[in-house]
Amino acid sequence: MRSGRGLSLRSRLALLTAVAVAVAVAACAIAAWFLVRDQLMRSLDDTLRDNRANPAEIAGRVNSGMCYPEATDVPPIPMPFDSPFQVVYPSGSHCIISGTATLEVSPADIAVAQRLSEEALHDATGSDGVTYRVLTRPLQGYDAAVTVARPLSEVTDPLRSLVVVLALVAAAGAITAAGAGVALARAGLRPVDRLTAAAEHVAATEDLSTRIPVAGDDEIARLSAAFNSMTAALASSRELQQQLIADAGHELRTPLTSLRTNIDLLVRSEQTGRPLPPDDRRRLLESVTDQLAELAALIGDLQELSRPEKPAGHGSRFEVVGLHEVTRRAVDRVRLRGRARGLAVEAELDDWFVRAEPAALERALVNLLDNAVKFSGDGQVVEVTLHGGLLRIRDHGPGIPPHELPHVFERFWRSPGARGLPGSGLGLSIVARTVRESGGDVSLRPAPGGGTEAVLRLPGAPTPPPSVP
Repeated sequence: MRSGRGLSLRSRLALLTAVAVAVAVAACAIAAWFLVRDQLMRSLDDTLRDNRANPAEIAGRVNSGMCYPEATDVPPIPMPFDSPFQVVYPSGSHCIISGTATLEVSPADIAVAQRLSEEALHDATGSDGVTYRVLTRPLQGYDAAVTVARPLSEVTDPLRSLVVVLALVAAAGAITAAGAGVALARAGLRPVDRLTAAAEHVAATEDLSTRIPVAGDDEIARLSAAFNSMTAALASSRELQQQLIADAGHELRTPLTSLRTNIDLLVRSEQTGRPLPPDDRRRLLESVTDQLAELAALIGDLQELSRPEKPAGHGSRFEVVGLHEVTRRAVDRVRLRGRARGLAVEAELDDWFVRAEPAALERALVNLLDNAVKFSGDGQVVEVTLHGGLLRIRDHGPGIPPHELPHVFERFWRSPGARGLPGSGLGLSIVARTVRESGGDVSLRPAPGGGTEAVLRLPGAPTPPPSVP
């Protein structure tokens, strides 16, 4: 649960939660700062607009020489207003009536004095270095304008305090979010911890019976269910492998024992100097040859079943082949084996093209036909038909009891009546596997009038698909 940078998943979730909350709080704090600033500025501007003096009184002060060029000249006399007042003339000159600082005259102020504008509202720096919020309006009845100002600190000071408060709130929110993130991550990842412990237990003990309780239908529950399905599939695969090894050992023991016995007889005959009768020697050699062929077939079947099963329709060797052509080749091969017993194999095949592995498909069909020939009596007929993609192979043998039909495609399964006949019990398993990989299905069923009928269906078409250039 460690990343390449050394942080556990739990720590990363807590960190991401804290960062997300910090960003959200910061965004809200910035928005709040701008809203408060806008409200304070609007309130300050409203205060400036409400702080008006009597125009006649201002004119009287100007006429009586009580408007001074500099703020230092203004005597400390009581005024009916506490804001700095400054008179601005159309020429750009100005004088101060009240206050401790003169204000910079801007072009907007001159425009108001010249009656080019009704109002000027801006920031200005006073002679005392303080920044003021300035409102300039025409002086009614006089060719001049009057400027009233208030320190901008009335806005900036509360904003500075607000910044401190918002910073503390953001920090507290981030710390709280980090703690909550740790708690939530611990609670949310508890099922993942159980899954990790189970996986580590399986890796250490190879105990595939381990299961994780599944509750709910969220992603963790789906992951737990998938883990349980995986271990169940692995356990089933291991059981099948063990069963295959056990069955293969059992099947190999019989021909090997017989081979060893026959070879011991031949060796003892040579060592003792007492040769066997020619007929006995010939039968022993024929038996050894048959047992070697049986061993070779069994090993080939085991190799075929040991390879991983491919998904239906997938494989590097899959190609479009004519099922009728593959069936015809398989019929020709099996027909030669049946002639010694007077068996006939009759085929009626319509064109049908499928996607399959040609060699594997032919081997599967040969196994089905061999099975039909093996259980047919001398002089009987094996009927093979292919119509509409449905392949039927029908024999006229004793048939298969209904209670044995569900087992015929199991590995190494052989009916009690067939255990004395040659074979390993793997042929039909190989048939079922090959047909599944080709996307089809196969079954055995009693045939009308006696015997057994194998029915094989593969998806395809009566004409080959157009070739891709």
